[in-house]
Amino acid sequence: MTSVHLAGPRLALREVEPGDADALLAIYGDPEATRHLSFEPRTLDQVQLITDRSIASAKDNPRTEYCLAVTRLGQHDLIGYARLATEPQQAATIGFALHPAVWGRGLGTETVHLLCALAFNRLGLHRVWAARSPLNEASARTLLRAGMTEDGRIRDHVFVRGAWRDSITYSILEQEWSPIDWVETAAADGS
Repeated sequence: MTSVHLAGPRLALREVEPGDADALLAIYGDPEATRHLSFEPRTLDQVQLITDRSIASAKDNPRTEYCLAVTRLGQHDLIGYARLATEPQQAATIGFALHPAVWGRGLGTETVHLLCALAFNRLGLHRVWAARSPLNEASARTLLRAGMTEDGRIRDHVFVRGAWRDSITYSILEQEWSPIDWVETAAADGS
């Protein structure tokens, strides 16, 4: 297993660890933090399963899912959760959630930049895409600031809170990606 660690100016992405469940519950169990996500608030047991699955997926070979803790640079505590799942045709879908206490500071944009650095710089992918709730205007601004392009709408994409909901999709291609000098990648095995 090669561990992922990416560092930006204010944030870092690291592998999820067993002790992250409570911090992840503070996000995934919060009705405000999950208001625009594709699921309702999670219980501690559900978050523990997500944590366990995240740790297990890091050992898969080939690895197709990168579930990573978002932390402040130089700190260990989880303040967000980021996911990149590879798809056929050198593509990946990304998603993330940050604790509401850190919203409005540009950390979402930095998280997307770090996920794109993983996709393009380390994994050699061609396309990265993301989806958001039509009502989540903050996410729209975040994805556009990160260099993504709005692609369109997937009608009745997710069933959440008893109703079907559309998703607005965004993507960025490898030739549109500008490597960012401040992203530092490191692997635990030294590669």
